[in-house]
Amino acid sequence: MTKISFTPIQELVIHEVVEVSNDDLLRERVTPAGTMPLYWCKGILFSFSSLPLNDEVVRDYMKGKIHWMEVHFSKMERYQEVLRIDDEEYKSTMNVRVINTDGSKVHMDFVEWLNINVKTKK
Repeated sequence: MTKISFTPIQELVIHEVVEVSNDDLLRERVTPAGTMPLYWCKGILFSFSSLPLNDEVVRDYMKGKIHWMEVHFSKMERYQEVLRIDDEEYKSTMNVRVINTDGSKVHMDFVEWLNINVKTKK
């Protein structure tokens, strides 16, 4: 039988956190090829970008340390599977999928850290 190992993430390094409006968060996920999903966890809607892979980043990843280069977030109390935005550039209504990541320990820990450490707009 194949041996299966589980090595959870031990550390998340966040290099930049920016609160943006829901509309701006949605617009950033619209690309010429379509839309990219957003994440939702415990009342926070967010996206993140990872550092480009290089030897050092891969070594960190293998040791359980991941890097999020930039996180954009906004508050959204209730989860919705799809959000819609009227996009001016593409002159159409775009649907953006939202993934509920309440089951992700990393995302839950991130939202808890965010609520404690980042002053959000009222």
